[in-house]
Amino acid sequence: MASDNYTTPAEADVSSPLLPLSPSPSPSPYPAKQVDLRGGTLTVHPDGEHYSYAYGPTGLAGLRANTYTLRCAVFASLGGLTFGYDQGVIANVLVMEDFVARWPVGAWERGLMTAVLELGCLFGALGAGVFADRISRRASIASACAVFCIGSALQAWAQSLTQITGGRAIGGLGVGALSMLSPLYMAEISPPEVRGSLLALEQFSIVLGCVVGFWTGFLTRNVPGSLSWRIPLALQLIPGILLGLGSFVLPASPRLLVLQGQREAALASLAKLRLRPLSVARTDPLIQIELMEMEAEAIMLQRASPISEGRPLRNEALAWAKLFDHRYIDRTLVGVMVMFFQQWSGINALIYYGPLLMRSLGLNGSTVNLLVAGGVNIVQFLAVFPAILYIDRWGRKPLLRAGSVVMAASHLSIALLVFEFGSEWANHTIAAWIAVGCVYLFTVAYGVSFGPVGWVLPNEVFPLSMRGKGAALSTASNWLNNFIIGLVTPPLMENSSALTFGVFGTACFLAYLWATYIVPETANVSLEMIDAVFRSPASRGDMVMKKQVERDLGLYDLMRGLTGDNGES
Repeated sequence: MASDNYTTPAEADVSSPLLPLSPSPSPSPYPAKQVDLRGGTLTVHPDGEHYSYAYGPTGLAGLRANTYTLRCAVFASLGGLTFGYDQGVIANVLVMEDFVARWPVGAWERGLMTAVLELGCLFGALGAGVFADRISRRASIASACAVFCIGSALQAWAQSLTQITGGRAIGGLGVGALSMLSPLYMAEISPPEVRGSLLALEQFSIVLGCVVGFWTGFLTRNVPGSLSWRIPLALQLIPGILLGLGSFVLPASPRLLVLQGQREAALASLAKLRLRPLSVARTDPLIQIELMEMEAEAIMLQRASPISEGRPLRNEALAWAKLFDHRYIDRTLVGVMVMFFQQWSGINALIYYGPLLMRSLGLNGSTVNLLVAGGVNIVQFLAVFPAILYIDRWGRKPLLRAGSVVMAASHLSIALLVFEFGSEWANHTIAAWIAVGCVYLFTVAYGVSFGPVGWVLPNEVFPLSMRGKGAALSTASNWLNNFIIGLVTPPLMENSSALTFGVFGTACFLAYLWATYIVPETANVSLEMIDAVFRSPASRGDMVMKKQVERDLGLYDLMRGLTGDNGES
């Protein structure tokens, strides 16, 4: 943390941590002042420059108080549904009788169809990092949906395996772009007290897509002819079309509008998102504080990153290179590594190769394998709900630490059971079912920790000018590691099932160390104040400059007026 004035997420029920805009002052004998403002709160430190604000409570009550923003976030999260649906449906499609009879699918073809999707997602995520800043978040979402629908249509009406593979590659570009754009947009429209809950909807939507896709394929597997696999592949067009058309009626990101110099449009969008009439929003203190924070950050970014006229390629290259600047490398590593550990936890190995893994635990019969593997998605789906409700109260860091401990223990327990009984499961059915129970325990732990938090952190830790590219690089890390997992899991399983679970268990243990010693707590902090949780000297220097910008904008005068303090800071 950047100062001793922070409260823990557990202590901060209806207000966010006190945010230091300068090096921490000496402890004051006077308490912080809290003012109730139209259902929200503003808490100001006695020095007049450390403050926090919230539009309402966290959790379910906070979501109820932000119904319009919640509806927008739920709709935007359809981008995650496209990703999850493909994951869930392809496992069934590749073993359907008509599909296999038409185009015999061996290990190479299976691996290729998985790989082209993930590589498409990788390039789609990186490309979205460019277009999100150039043509707006909403237009980028609509474009990604169009690409996704083209790929989905090619798969559903394919007349050859080559067309299916090409459709998956094209669809992957759209899925990868949406996996970056949807949570980015959700982060930028969310109030600080429920931002984690709203971003966790991305994981909820992904898992919902997995469940729907898996069971759709399971139910259509016995339909005569090619409809058995064409129907589930065609159904994924529905969320793509809905999100593509609906993106035109979503409110614009107020933060991007401020960066583009459109203050009035930003105010109108923010008023709509916070359920204030525009006439009221012009004088609403919380709206004004949030808007001034955005303006201050935009001014800071313009001073720090001057644009070279007529040199777009140079500007683009410098924007990407800035992610690795010494001032921001710690944030970049947080975004990239949370996606690294999300994948190396082993969750997608369970989804892609669930039947294979279940056979290694002694379960036989295709129906049993599919039912048990499909159950993993249902458990993961149910486990996301506690994260949605409590991620802003419990905090990101505690969830990552607790989840990684349980995941590591589950994997290592399975590894020991496989090593001890793997050659004779028939004589040790209790051990086999204990191993299956550990799979489900792992899934619960993942569903409340790295699953949702993996989509939260990358969209919180970067400043506005870098948020699109930072989120894109983080999402690309997800897809690159997803691709690697898909390549290494089959040979690992063939060599040693115990080793496979041991590798994932070791990764989860390393994730615990990383979450404990590296990851900062970002719960209940406004996006403009994230700088305060990074303790680098460069960040502290930027905060001194930002303090002056905010003073010039009148932010501190506004807070002193609200708290009845007319003294000078």
